[in-house]
Amino acid sequence: MYSGRSHTQPELAFRMLFRFAGRSAEALLRPKSWDFRVRFDCAECGGLAPWRFEAPDVTRFGGSVTEVTAPTASEGTAEYRATVTTTGARTPLVSPELRKLTGEYLEAGYRWQMIPVAMQADHRLVHGLGATSCIAASLFLAERFRAAGYRAEAKRGWFCGVLGGALDLPHACVEVEDDDGVFKTVDIAKAQLAARLSSNTGEFQELCLGSIYNKVIPSTASGNAGFATHACGSQIPVEVRADIQSLR
Repeated sequence: MYSGRSHTQPELAFRMLFRFAGRSAEALLRPKSWDFRVRFDCAECGGLAPWRFEAPDVTRFGGSVTEVTAPTASEGTAEYRATVTTTGARTPLVSPELRKLTGEYLEAGYRWQMIPVAMQADHRLVHGLGATSCIAASLFLAERFRAAGYRAEAKRGWFCGVLGGALDLPHACVEVEDDDGVFKTVDIAKAQLAARLSSNTGEFQELCLGSIYNKVIPSTASGNAGFATHACGSQIPVEVRADIQSLR
């Protein structure tokens, strides 16, 4: 991916997955609806118990969640389903300090890698290896923002519309209160990836620095937390599998 040869399998694969990033941003700002399904599996389940799920949190950003089927107390497996509508908005960062910290991160030379979720939560370890990922990057940047005196938190969510929902990758962004009093979303990992893949993604990279776009569904989960728990007593984390399909 970092060879610069342009025709290796990782470069070709990510260029295909991110082909939207080189198009007009207007398509990323309009309302978009998704058939949102999440399956929970509790290994070594201790029996019938309620589930807790960090659900989609889009209403704060002008979206909606309708036709919800929430999991009830059960054993072993459960499912959450809803129609989720996301929408974009241009709200670029205005703080010179936040811009400076974001730019420093993008220029630091960390290499994006697919990393186990549990390892991503240790962002010092990940960055100490010269690597990064969306969760590690968001935790790292949120810490830098707070050190500069800003209210900031890394939040988990889902990146939608990739391979028709077949690619289930964990995602995270930073929510930070800007100098204008508005909470902005910094999707630092997507800005970093887009910059690596093509020279014509400048508009999308700018969207990632404060604005929101319709391919991300934020949740109520913090950046280093899981999406679901089962109160059965099992010590093994609940496995969460999302299937998110675009509604035409």
